[in-house]
Amino acid sequence: MDNYGEMWGKVVGHVDISPLTHQNTFRNGASNVFLGRYEHSIDAKGRIAVPAKFREGLRGGLVVTRGIDTCLTIYPLAEWQPLAEKVNSLSITDPDARNLRRMFFASAVDSELDAQGRLILPPHLRSFAQLESDVIVVGMNTYIEIWSNGKWAEVETFVDNQGASIAERLTDLI
Repeated sequence: MDNYGEMWGKVVGHVDISPLTHQNTFRNGASNVFLGRYEHSIDAKGRIAVPAKFREGLRGGLVVTRGIDTCLTIYPLAEWQPLAEKVNSLSITDPDARNLRRMFFASAVDSELDAQGRLILPPHLRSFAQLESDVIVVGMNTYIEIWSNGKWAEVETFVDNQGASIAERLTDLI
């Protein structure tokens, strides 16, 4: 689990790549707020039913791409666009910036939910995140993550063991 701690330590002090939003609302129907943890399955065609609570926030289109960790990240278009602009503003002469661009854009797929609220996860993204049939869908306020059960269990254990320490280190950012 040390690699998670090392990874989080590297994030502190770097460019903030979190999406910007002023549209987060609760309980009024126009929800861009994604909260909670849900167990879902990927069908034989590579589709996942998005939790009903998340669907309205994705109706305007979405982008699914590799997450920073070994997961997939789903952004509503309204959240993806400011993030893409921030990543695009990084210098192309910086090798880290070029690699961040590759990570975000090369595997990104724009998509939309079908009439049943399902999303097709392309094979290259499922392979990256080690997704098989049963997965965990996690609301991260302005975006959504999809994890394999095994990888999510590792993250939960890490957060359970290191949560207080992480909060202490990042308290100035809140």
